[in-house]
Amino acid sequence: MTLYADDVLQDNETAGRVDIWLWLLPLILSGLGILMVTSTTSNFVYDVSGTPFTMGMRQLRSLGVGFVMMLVTFCIPMRFWYNISGAFWIASIIMLAATLIPGVGSSIGGASRWIRVGGISIQPSEIMILATVLESGKLFEKHRLDSLKCFRLIIILLIVSCLPLMLQPDLGSTIFLVMVCMGMFVERFGLTYPAMAVMFCGVGFLLLILFEPYRMRRISAFLDPYADPLDTGFQTIQGLIAFANGGAWGAGLGHGFQKLQYLPAAYTDFIYAAMGEELGLIGTLSVLALMTFWLFRCRALYNRVPDGYQAALVWGVALTIILPFFINIAGVTNMIPLTGIPLPFISYGGSALIMSWMRVGVLLRLQKDISRGVAV
Repeated sequence: MTLYADDVLQDNETAGRVDIWLWLLPLILSGLGILMVTSTTSNFVYDVSGTPFTMGMRQLRSLGVGFVMMLVTFCIPMRFWYNISGAFWIASIIMLAATLIPGVGSSIGGASRWIRVGGISIQPSEIMILATVLESGKLFEKHRLDSLKCFRLIIILLIVSCLPLMLQPDLGSTIFLVMVCMGMFVERFGLTYPAMAVMFCGVGFLLLILFEPYRMRRISAFLDPYADPLDTGFQTIQGLIAFANGGAWGAGLGHGFQKLQYLPAAYTDFIYAAMGEELGLIGTLSVLALMTFWLFRCRALYNRVPDGYQAALVWGVALTIILPFFINIAGVTNMIPLTGIPLPFISYGGSALIMSWMRVGVLLRLQKDISRGVAV
């Protein structure tokens, strides 16, 4: 193929540029999340703090920190992550284990998933997810010619990662982490080994559900929420009512009724239902459209990546955002049992928001290196 001067000039002009949509779309979703967090919490925080904006301002501060961390992550060469991924993963496991230590870990709702540091709550599982993706990408690169050995190492990585999660307990994050790692493996080596692992793990997860009453209640609520509308099915029913109240155009921002102590977790796990009530079908479909467009931008980036460590990271990091997004929506709309996984960029939570933006920073760095032809 003949390379003309204009082509060289165009390549030089575009080299190193980042795809604006990779960060602009999450910024729009985060801004919408701040509005919804403020709307769904304004009534009860006003009685405590005297202002309706307390929770929204906390989320705005988390967004500011997350945006700075995205810029920091963007400035870090991918070779650095490749070199320290093992140490980063071990540190995340230690942090996860620390949540189980009395006085260090913070328990909410019977689950020890947070660490209190100077009045700030940190959720180590969010850090561990990114660390596991980085380490998995390295394993895929090192053992790209031996799929069986790579699969064995990924299984060991998952067992060590998931053990502290199960002790918290956090079955939702455990299943999510398995899905991400298996999704990365399928992209590289195919479906054979993951299919066998899913069959084996499926039996284990089924036993974990059968022998834990609160998990069985979630399954019962999924199968027939109206069988126990005041207990197990209450949250699911109230979420569906919120969507029905919103209709096509919504009741208007700040005018939802379900958030008035009717819809539990209206600003965290069920914020999509609160959005459906206040912004209507138009609002919820717009959020889906934004994330779908972001998915296509990630796909476009993936198509440009040479096979290797960078390709595994693009796919893996994108999965850590895309999977919880659609899992949350499917749970809120009662298409699958509730998992407790928040809606990325939108649900209230500082750790989740900051780590989501760090993942965006990793994607932007990958896009810049790919544009410049920089290999890890």
